[in-house]
Amino acid sequence: MTIAISKASGAANYEKYGQWIRAVDPDITVIDLHGMSAEDAVAQLRMCDGLILSGGPDVDPVRYNEPEKKSVCGPIDDVRDALEFALVEEAREQRMPVLGICRGAQLLNVAYGGTLVADIPSVRPSDVEHRQLDGVDAKHSVHAEPGSILRRIAGVLDSDVNSAHHQAVEKLAAVFTPSALSPDGIVEAFEWGDATMGGKPFLLAVQWHPERMNYDEPLSLNIARHFLHEADAYSVLIRR
Repeated sequence: MTIAISKASGAANYEKYGQWIRAVDPDITVIDLHGMSAEDAVAQLRMCDGLILSGGPDVDPVRYNEPEKKSVCGPIDDVRDALEFALVEEAREQRMPVLGICRGAQLLNVAYGGTLVADIPSVRPSDVEHRQLDGVDAKHSVHAEPGSILRRIAGVLDSDVNSAHHQAVEKLAAVFTPSALSPDGIVEAFEWGDATMGGKPFLLAVQWHPERMNYDEPLSLNIARHFLHEADAYSVLIRR
């Protein structure tokens, strides 16, 4: 089985995505799409069984028609934005399983018509810390929505997650529904609005970094395990 990751090298934290999924299946082949042209990356994706959109810099707010928010954004990577929006479109056409993590979740929301809170501390201040402090991930609880796919994956309604973001979902795209919320109401995960009805390819977006958590926590390796199950089904039933 072959899994594409939008960026899986260049720093220790990026390497962890491949390590995380290989903890479920050491024989997984990982294709790192970063550094390729959008055309080449899309061609590589067509030979894969699932796509992980990894964490990273802020999505350009021009992408959701709010360019004035750039003033509170970090550095924008236009090349990466173009690459990953092309990957989302190709995955949609191929009906491929997709997992979005942190930036990847935010990018999925924008790609499907949603918007982002450009800076949580200044726009939605609360007692819940979502950002890294001195390079260390924050930690807070999330509540999984009853009946959600995430709830079935995790096997619990409430659990702690790590946190390393200053942006978040503002308007959730109409095709999605929240899977989990933080205590201050931030959307921490989302999935298809009608996912439980079937007929849609697997898609899950999480704001935390499951690849950087202890694997035995409910919202870490369980997510990788379910994603790879969906990718395996895709490889057997659709791609081949």
